[in-house]
Order: sequence, then C-alpha cells, then structure tokens
Amino acid sequence: MIDLHCHILPGIDDGAENIKESIHMAKVAADDGISHIVATPHVRDTLHPPDLLKKHVTKLNEALQKDQVPVEILYGADVYAMLPPREVLGYAINNSQYILIEFPYTHIPANAADIIFNFKLQGLIPIITHPERNPSVIRDPEKLFSLLTGNVYAQVTADSLRGNFGMQIQECTFYLLKKRAVHFIASDAHSAIARGPVLSEAVKVAGKIIGKEQARMLVNDNPLAVISGKDIPLAPL
Repeated sequence: MIDLHCHILPGIDDGAENIKESIHMAKVAADDGISHIVATPHVRDTLHPPDLLKKHVTKLNEALQKDQVPVEILYGADVYAMLPPREVLGYAINNSQYILIEFPYTHIPANAADIIFNFKLQGLIPIITHPERNPSVIRDPEKLFSLLTGNVYAQVTADSLRGNFGMQIQECTFYLLKKRAVHFIASDAHSAIARGPVLSEAVKVAGKIIGKEQARMLVNDNPLAVISGKDIPLAPL
C-alpha cells in the first residue's frame, strides 16, 4: 500500500517531533503493509523551502535504510488551498503534477471552484484532502461533488472510515464512497499511535461499501499513479 498523506518528517510541523518518532511511524506503517509514504508537512503559515524538505526526506530515508525499515519516503506537502498557486508549485508530490490541497477546517469557501481552477492553470492536479471532515461537506456533500470535475480528486482519512472522528464524519465518508467521490484513502498520520500510519483496517471497511477491488485501488493503484505522474485509474464522478 501507499500512504499519500502523512506528517512523518521530524520537527517540521505538528507531526513527528524527532527522527526517533519518524522511524517508529515508518515501522508501524511497514507492519501494516505500507511500502511507500509521501511525507506531507503542512505548508500553511510557513512556506518551508522545498529544498529543505527534500533534504529531510533524504535523511529520513537514510535512517530507515540504516534501521532496515522497508518503507520508502517520498516528497510532498499538505498545502493550504488559500495560498497563491504560483507560490506552491514546488510542493507537488514526487515531481509529478499532483498536489494535496487543504481547505479551511471550518468551511469550503464560496470561491472554491475558482481556487481549484487557478491551481490547474499552473499545471497542477489538485487532490482535496479530508473533505469528509469539513463541516460544509458534511452538511451538503454537493459542495464537494461540484468540485470533482476535470482532474480534481478527493482523499479521505483512514480514521474517518474507522469512526475515530465520530459517527457524523464516518457517515459522511461512507456516503462519499457510495457516490464514488473518493479516490484515495490516506492516514494523515501525525504520530505512531494517535492517528497512526495505518490503512488496512480502513480498506476493509471501505471494501464492505464499494467492494474489495475498488477499495484496494484507493491505497494501491490510484496513489501509485500519483507518485508515478500517471493518470488515475479510478476516475472522478
């Protein structure tokens, strides 16, 4: 499996505090069957230099190889959607055109379609992170559906499927799955234990809703296409 959204880089944001915790997270992921993790620190209040983040990715990979942890860390970021698209071109996932974008926690802005259009004008392919946890989408899923057109995708959090954010968010996630508005399941892990880098249980839950094969695509085929810079096999709505 491939975890497309994980705050595993040490000391960058509110994720892993140090290299020891990063390694612990990678070990948890490996035990769950995850082979690749895209390191996605928050790019919101601080525009971390891409070269600095890439150095952190290299150092973490070296530490994992030394400890013989069979997980490869790839470069990416969790980018605030309200930032100017030209300022975030360097945060696309693994030198592809795909980029994770995060809307405000409180709502989907009225101009969300324009925001996404501006990202696409820069040649980027937006992946909206954890929409199922956004109050606007919970109240009216159509706010998400209307955005998923022309190479725009959605990623839900594994713990949302498992009910760890509450019943309302879980039910929203189930509904998005049924409507084929989910293209990736990722951990959005911030530590090894609380919301850890684990996907397998969420895939089992998703499998009961959309079938095992399509659930598997959300953690294998689709994220593999992203990190390879190819077209997504499971298309949007």
